[in-house]
Parts: sequence; structure tokens; C-alpha cells
Amino acid sequence: MLVLRNVTYSTDGRKILENINMRFKEGMSYSILGPNGAGKSTIAYILMGVIKPSEGKVLLDERDITDLGITERAKLGITLLWQEPARYDGITVEEYLTLGGKLNVDTRDVKEVLEIVGLPYELYCHRFVDRSLSGGERKRIELASILLLKPKYAILDEPDSGLDITASELIDRILGYLKKVGTTVILITHHEEIAKKTDFSYFVCGGKVVRKGFSDEVVEYYKRACGKCPLLEGMSDGH
Repeated sequence: MLVLRNVTYSTDGRKILENINMRFKEGMSYSILGPNGAGKSTIAYILMGVIKPSEGKVLLDERDITDLGITERAKLGITLLWQEPARYDGITVEEYLTLGGKLNVDTRDVKEVLEIVGLPYELYCHRFVDRSLSGGERKRIELASILLLKPKYAILDEPDSGLDITASELIDRILGYLKKVGTTVILITHHEEIAKKTDFSYFVCGGKVVRKGFSDEVVEYYKRACGKCPLLEGMSDGH
């Protein structure tokens, strides 16, 4: 189980997160739901070890991993889908997905994950992971890399951003595959319809957990709360 215990994060004298407590059990899917600026991505970065909490702990199977960095956490089976995927000159899609041949997979595995994310293997395997690819194509390739890794915990930061109208169906396929291989999904989103695809949700606003529970119930509360919240007036984040 991956746990955030009493996590607070401050930077430049400003408190971004306050007393966050979350539990992520093996094989389940979770969403961290909230408006833009709520602190959702900060939670993802703390889970991955990109940044350290100002207070509190990150635990994995009761082991304190708060001081471990990205590489150490990756070795423990935690991975993060960045909201803005990187590009790499001179590296093909197949080389990127297989870590230059270091990942123990074959062509059939690569074809399968590319098919799941909607990219034909024959058209993409030899393309370079550079600026010739659109943002949506890069996001799909990054999602395919998560599927190939089959991590214990997959943190997906806004996985539908930059995608077209088929994003909802794509997320269904991604969640279905990760559930099949036993990966715990932690999905960061501000879209109600995406959050409803998960088993359990945390509604975060103003750096605090406002509500937690089964996703359908939390989404309904989120819709009511955000619709009445004066802090969100004028925000164009999908509400």
C-alpha cells in the first residue's frame, strides 16, 4: 500500500498542501479530483519523489520512502505519467518504449500497447520521439510506455489532456489493461467523467482533501460544491 501521511508542502512562504492523508491499495484505481491550482500535481510529484513534503511522510508497504528520489522509487515499482511529455531527438518510438532494448519485451508486446493507445505499430515504431510528433501522439506514446512497464503504482497526471474526443475510450482501455496486470492507478484530473471511471476518489481543493469515497459519490459532491464555489468563478478548467 502506498500512503501519504499528514503531508504538508510549502514553497516561497505559501502553503500548497495541508495535512494530506491518502491511501492507495494494490490493484485498485483512484482519482485525485479537483480544479486547476488545487494542488493535485503537487501530490503526484510528492508520490513520485520529484519534491519532498515540508511535513509528513510517504510510506510504501509501511516503509518510509519520504527521502527516496525518483530513481529509487521507480525501482520500487512507482512511475509517473507527466502532464507534459518530453521529446527526445534521435530516439525512435520502439527504442523509447523498450528503453533501448533493455526492457524484457518483444515486438508483440510493443504492438499490443501501441494498439491500446490507438497508434499503429507499423506507422510509429520507427518514428522519432521529437517535435515531428504532435502533443497528442506524445501523450499516447507515454501512456504506452506505462503499459509496457506494468508498474505496481501508475500515477497518471491529467492523462486525457492534449487528446482528442476519443480520450474517454482511451482511458477506459488504459484502466482496463492496468487492472488486468494488477497495477494500482492514481489518476489526476479535473474532469468528472474521467474520475468516475475509477473505484475511489479524493476531492482536493485549496490544498486540502475536501471529500473522499466511492468515485460516483465524490464526483456528484464535486459538481455541487464547485458549482457554488465563489473561488472558481471565471475559471475555465472544464467545470
